[in-house]
Amino acid sequence: MGNASGANAEVEPAVPAPASPGLTYQHEQGAQRLRLLSFNAQVGIPSSRLHHYVTNSWKHVLPYKGRLGNLDRVARFISDFDIVGVQELDGGSLRSNFVDLASYLSERARFPHTYNRINRDLGQFAKHSLALFSRLEPQRVEMHRLPGPLPGRGAIEARYPMGDGQELVLFLLHLALGRRARRAQLDYVAERIRSERHAIVMGDLNCQQDSLEIRHLVARTGLMEPMSCPATYPSWDPRLVFDHILLTPDLHVSDMRVYNVALSDHLPVGIEIELPQSQALRSA
Repeated sequence: MGNASGANAEVEPAVPAPASPGLTYQHEQGAQRLRLLSFNAQVGIPSSRLHHYVTNSWKHVLPYKGRLGNLDRVARFISDFDIVGVQELDGGSLRSNFVDLASYLSERARFPHTYNRINRDLGQFAKHSLALFSRLEPQRVEMHRLPGPLPGRGAIEARYPMGDGQELVLFLLHLALGRRARRAQLDYVAERIRSERHAIVMGDLNCQQDSLEIRHLVARTGLMEPMSCPATYPSWDPRLVFDHILLTPDLHVSDMRVYNVALSDHLPVGIEIELPQSQALRSA
């Protein structure tokens, strides 16, 4: 495995139950299909009611026995995908019983390549992190510190070699709560991908697709969402589109959907892209 680092709620079965009908697409013979997923896991805490923010608040700072059981459900769900970005994990602290949650998910979902970035290290009390899980080995992975008034937001950049000699560049993000900080963070990403032909940006962006900061990112890079994305937050009554997968228009999307699974306070969003044989990704 490649590593770079740094009372139970009722859970619905982790089956593809889209919140939207998804896309229809004529599949190309011999094309490579890749399934990608972005998910905010809320440190393994399932939430299905607004009051859980109060009754479950202690689980963000102290260990509880249901955390790993819920992460087992998360692992079963994400195991069906090729590239997965997960936000709000823990790198091994008191609240996770000193278990690195990225390594835990990687082992149970059997991902051969996992890249974990600790965004905010509070010592034994919390190690806020995000992780990229991949079935294909990237050619290069880089950890980025994102700008902002409060330190601790970061990004993972992975570059995959393509059959035509190009690269697919993927950025996994978990953006700040403040608009000004989000704008600076997306400007940072835009500067690094604006000349890339094949690019994907995904994660919990903490803003909707019509926000000024996302519109500015799109204007600078040409990124687009594959369709009007259904709401992902909160998971029990989705009204806000906080979780996104944006990509350059040359990447052909054959499916896109939000999955109705009660594993966190966010719903996961996934896409399937098809690459012609000449552009198929290959491991480094």
